[in-house]
Amino acid sequence: MSRDDTRDEAPTRRDYMRYGGAIVGGGLLAGCAGQSDSGSTPSEPESSTEDGSYTVEMFPVDEVEFEGVPESVTTYNMGWADMVVSLGQVDKLQTNRLTAPTLFYDRFDIDYDRDWPPLWQDGGMPKEIFYEHDPDAFLIDPNLIQAWDDNWDESDIEEIETTVAPFFGCHNRRIRADWQKEQGYPERAPTMPEAFETVGTVLDEPARTEAWLDLHEELQAELRSRIPDDGETPSVGLINSGSAPDKGEFYALYLEDTGYEMKPYRDLGVVEADAFAGVETGQYGMTDYETMLEVDPDIILVHWGITTGSVTFGGDGAFDAEQFHEEFVTPMENDDIGSQLTAVREGRVLPGPTAEQGPLVNAFQTELTARLFYPEEFGELDFDAPLDVPEENQLFDRQRVADIINGDI
Repeated sequence: MSRDDTRDEAPTRRDYMRYGGAIVGGGLLAGCAGQSDSGSTPSEPESSTEDGSYTVEMFPVDEVEFEGVPESVTTYNMGWADMVVSLGQVDKLQTNRLTAPTLFYDRFDIDYDRDWPPLWQDGGMPKEIFYEHDPDAFLIDPNLIQAWDDNWDESDIEEIETTVAPFFGCHNRRIRADWQKEQGYPERAPTMPEAFETVGTVLDEPARTEAWLDLHEELQAELRSRIPDDGETPSVGLINSGSAPDKGEFYALYLEDTGYEMKPYRDLGVVEADAFAGVETGQYGMTDYETMLEVDPDIILVHWGITTGSVTFGGDGAFDAEQFHEEFVTPMENDDIGSQLTAVREGRVLPGPTAEQGPLVNAFQTELTARLFYPEEFGELDFDAPLDVPEENQLFDRQRVADIINGDI
């Protein structure tokens, strides 16, 4: 499958979604598989059985049978949680995680119950927690559980699916682990919009799903029509928020990485501007001030930086510009080498998007990323309110988002 997400809205996919929506409305549900490199069309819709059960297909879980439309779902990756939120099904969500918190959701009066036991505890995922959640579906990749916790094997997965609920998920946020490569994720994992389509099928939300995919398609078209073509794309050095400039420790990330966490950069067409491309780094991309000065990017973006000041970081949900500056900018300004960096001298050490994103968060982050790279075209970023954009500069209609979530389509 091509990792260029601008392909996600190809006519065959959109036609299929409309066909699938009509089938759902008639009492049937569509199965949907991720596309291969050949651009093959999704599988044909499958009929529900007399008892109301139905199957939906997606890599890597293949065909999954549901006894009925889930009334509760447990997630781990918050990009998948955002898919549920985007479909207006927040009341079904069971998670304690806050990776995409009030920064995005408060503006639509969205809140969810976070009083659930964490799936990740003491370096693993205890099986009893899955029983405690007891949802109708786990929107979690079972391969991820086995990769991260050696106590799990296929028999444990089968036990939970038999006694609690099916697993339906794909760890498609970041696709670079050895276990993912061995199992074909780079070629077969669904993109975020493709995964969203299957979640929409599972939750029987064809109208909201189609509305979101239309909005995504229109946003992408607007973005492409306005990206400057003068060849002046600034170079960017993307560092993880786990970096510690005060200690001279930076964790480089690569824009070419597959998975939905880099989707805004692919959609903006700036992957080739990656200052770290081809640069040798240590474990987890660790590097230092000397290497930072060697690549000397025009912009230094902090991955997950937009959530600095969020509930996750102990804040109140709004981006905290002062905290961001103290944690990432000031140490560079005070370092003999760091102060020589072009991005530091020109005030372009900036908060980058969070990695976790479904349709709602991605819409805001696509717009944010455009403003980070091309402020002359898309508007200057207001660091006190980075998601507040003058109406004339908005790439999508906020009221339409609210209407989709509320079902006023």
